[in-house]
Amino acid sequence: MSAPTPKPHEIVERALELSRADGCVVIADEESTANLRWAGNALTTNGVTRGRTLTVVATVDGREGTASGVVSRSAVTVDELESLVRAAEAAARGAGPAEDAQPLITGVPQAPEFTEPPAETSSAVFADFAPALGEAFARARAGGRELYGFANHEMVSTYLGTSTGLRLRHDQPTGTLELNAKSPDRTRSAWAGRSTRDFKDVDPGALDAELAVRLGWAERRVDLPAGRYETLLPPTAVADLLIYQMWSASGRDAVEGRTVFSRPGGGTRLGERLTGLPLTLRSDPHAPGLESAPFVVAHSSGGDQSVFDNGLPVPATEWIADGALKNLVTSRFAAALTGLPLAPSLGNLILDGGEDRSLEEMVAGTERGLLLTCLWYIREVDPATLLLTGLTRDGVYLVEDGEVTGEVNNFRFNESPVDLLGRATEAGRTEKTLPREWSDWFTRAAMPALRVPDFNMSSVSRGV
Repeated sequence: MSAPTPKPHEIVERALELSRADGCVVIADEESTANLRWAGNALTTNGVTRGRTLTVVATVDGREGTASGVVSRSAVTVDELESLVRAAEAAARGAGPAEDAQPLITGVPQAPEFTEPPAETSSAVFADFAPALGEAFARARAGGRELYGFANHEMVSTYLGTSTGLRLRHDQPTGTLELNAKSPDRTRSAWAGRSTRDFKDVDPGALDAELAVRLGWAERRVDLPAGRYETLLPPTAVADLLIYQMWSASGRDAVEGRTVFSRPGGGTRLGERLTGLPLTLRSDPHAPGLESAPFVVAHSSGGDQSVFDNGLPVPATEWIADGALKNLVTSRFAAALTGLPLAPSLGNLILDGGEDRSLEEMVAGTERGLLLTCLWYIREVDPATLLLTGLTRDGVYLVEDGEVTGEVNNFRFNESPVDLLGRATEAGRTEKTLPREWSDWFTRAAMPALRVPDFNMSSVSRGV
């Protein structure tokens, strides 16, 4: 009879027992996923997966400083644990002193659920969603539309233990839904996406109805040249731009004069007003519906993330407060090096402070402008200004006298999210949204729609 599979917390404890290093951090990530895919108004595939990844961080003290070694492996068995721990120790001994070396975190109370089995997802998460999706297929078929897309639900239970006594645990559910509606001749396409924790707050029928309206708008086609247009950016597009801004908000890089947040002549732009609107950009690990890990989980060091910070509590943080830049991302090392406040990165992003107006109400208040669906293929052009380029996708609509009057061609854009915030003249109601471009890496966002009077459509795109 084979030995029972050890529980995640037992794997963590055993790896710590095997460690001969001066310090050790062990992270066990237990992952399960469930998914559905469909095309042409019919389900095509579904599946469930399970997996485990173990990361060992070994730290070795030397006369010149502390070195670190990190090794991650999947599907590690009990018999393979020692080789993994020794590999991390060998990596540490073969490395020079770590620039970001700090004492490992202490004094964080143990999570009472540390010894409990991991949370898991299964196809049961779609118990209510799947029948509703079937009804949406029937309505789409009757209305001459074809629905394509996928729903994915992931549950990751992270167990973090250290040689300094930390025993922490976080369960992270992540659900995404992407739905495309196409005309039978495939000349018209519209997209909608949602982020969810459990699929109980997602209505595929409502999304299909929304997409049907957009396909109707696209029956009239208007070709427009490149140029600057008053543009309504929906929450998903705002999220994609501001997530990239967040990823570029390194405190150390700003102090060293390498980013849009560097002050000419030295220092940072902290305290400078970035927008005339009373907007606040913030992260909060306990934000309802957007909950994320309340402590640092770092599988590697780099930028303003450090493996030495594993287990460090992360509080709610304002990045922009009432329009002014308030914090930049720092690790303990970066904060000490630069003199900036300690502000670790978090797993969600929220922009609020706009008016209580829906996107539909903002359309009704538009004399002439463009309404976007989403952005994709976003790439950085100039880090000094955070100039980004990318494409519009799945519907750019012309608004005239408060009504959508047709679909226009797609564009390539060139814009900086920091500059956009400064030029925005209106922000609507904040709502949970799915960033389309970055949904493989970042899903927990809540954003308003933004009105930009002169969004730079730099060229016409012939793409989708």
